[in-house]
Amino acid sequence: MRNIHFTLLVALILAASVAMPVAARAGEPATVAVPVPPAVPVSAPAVVPAPEPKKVEPPLVAPTVRIGYADITRIGSESAPGKAAQARFKAKADKYQAQITAKQKQLEKQKAAIEAKLPSLLPEQRAAKAKEFEKKVDDYRRFVQNAEKELKPLEEELTRSLFGEIEKVVTDYAKDNGFAAIVAKKELLYQGSSVTVQDVTDDILKLVNEKGQKK
Repeated sequence: MRNIHFTLLVALILAASVAMPVAARAGEPATVAVPVPPAVPVSAPAVVPAPEPKKVEPPLVAPTVRIGYADITRIGSESAPGKAAQARFKAKADKYQAQITAKQKQLEKQKAAIEAKLPSLLPEQRAAKAKEFEKKVDDYRRFVQNAEKELKPLEEELTRSLFGEIEKVVTDYAKDNGFAAIVAKKELLYQGSSVTVQDVTDDILKLVNEKGQKK
């Protein structure tokens, strides 16, 4: 009977040792294994670039515009080329004027002579003298008109030539001195704050004279 109890005791001990974890058999307290879930990969947070600092643009400053003006009448009358052109025109005009004056005086004398004879002339003679004198007056008027027709194109030619010389000098002067424009005197009606205006008459007059001397 004692052997049977011993046998049962051994069997119970063996059964208990199989059910207990290894740590219990070693005299360690029993632990309960807790299942660990698989690791979930965690992505790094997206890096948002910092906004670039705004560039502060300097205030826009309008460039200064240089404009010159010149007294063309003064340049034409005081410059050497202008005086030469005036002398040429005056010589031609004086020649015509002398001829016109002579013809006019001649007509006045003929008129006075006819008027002195009128009382002694017959009506037919008076009509003939009047017609003859009228023809001379028409010739005089025609001569004056022809003189004007010849002087006008000469004046235009001299003016165009003189202005062409002045224009070339002004163009070179403006480029060399940084002018945006050079206008005739008194044509500039408005001037903005970014515009500087300068009288360049003396400079242009000097350059026109120098160019005229080189010819």
